[in-house]
Amino acid sequence: MAYISAYSSYIDLVGPYTLEEVDQKTLEFRKSMTTPRSVAENASEFEKIQAMVYSTAMKVPVAAIEFYMDVRHTIEDHIRGFAEPTSDKLLPDLEPQTQHIFTLVLDLNETLVYSDWQRERGWRTFKRPGVDAFIEHMGKFYEVVVYSDQLPMYVDPVLERLDTKGFITGRLSRPATKYQDGKHYRDLSKLNRNPAQVIYISGHALESCLQPENCVTIKPWKLEADDTQLLDLIPFLEYLAMARPADIRTVLASYQGHDVAAEFIERSKEHQRRMQEQKHQGRIWRR
Repeated sequence: MAYISAYSSYIDLVGPYTLEEVDQKTLEFRKSMTTPRSVAENASEFEKIQAMVYSTAMKVPVAAIEFYMDVRHTIEDHIRGFAEPTSDKLLPDLEPQTQHIFTLVLDLNETLVYSDWQRERGWRTFKRPGVDAFIEHMGKFYEVVVYSDQLPMYVDPVLERLDTKGFITGRLSRPATKYQDGKHYRDLSKLNRNPAQVIYISGHALESCLQPENCVTIKPWKLEADDTQLLDLIPFLEYLAMARPADIRTVLASYQGHDVAAEFIERSKEHQRRMQEQKHQGRIWRR
């Protein structure tokens, strides 16, 4: 029963390891088990038969290991096809004359729209207050991309109705996300854009993106009629687009823990106050 013991040891071994590690750790075992067992020339017939039976028996765990590795490789390839974004370059290359433009990545549900289902009428999608003006204005300053975790059959029709003027130049849906720990994450590293020039806005930004340093979180929209979150962000985003900081992530880090739109207004007021003080002091010195 040596082969059963060997196979049991193998099962205990492979649990926590990657396929490549399993291959490396079992290589010597597989080689030793497939190497014919030497038998002395003067060995008895019983000893020769015993060696032959042993060699044959040892091929069983080796075959089991190789079968396991083949099956696991197939399964992992299959899973990887669902778990990883469909491409390492989700967006086409920028033209040389547009490479200075920042990329504004927007979530869809509870950020730009809200979808509601009721038995008597099915699904209905509502536009967030100010979304039309927001998208149109941002389209003048940014490359605007919508990156959703919903299926294309939902995303495409919604964006067709939402973006009738074509300001949204990139549309990414669930196949472009990374599936990890039971959730679909936006992976900004796959956008084919300089990460220093990418900003992601969502009602669930930190929960849905693998690059928190590029995130701006706003209040999720759930049909509140008096919502102004998108319009409130316009001054901040317009400033960023015009100032073109070397690394947008450094700017966003300075707003960590704050309501970005409100904090930007406060900082702008403070800046204006200081400018007024400097002007006033200048007048005093000239007198």
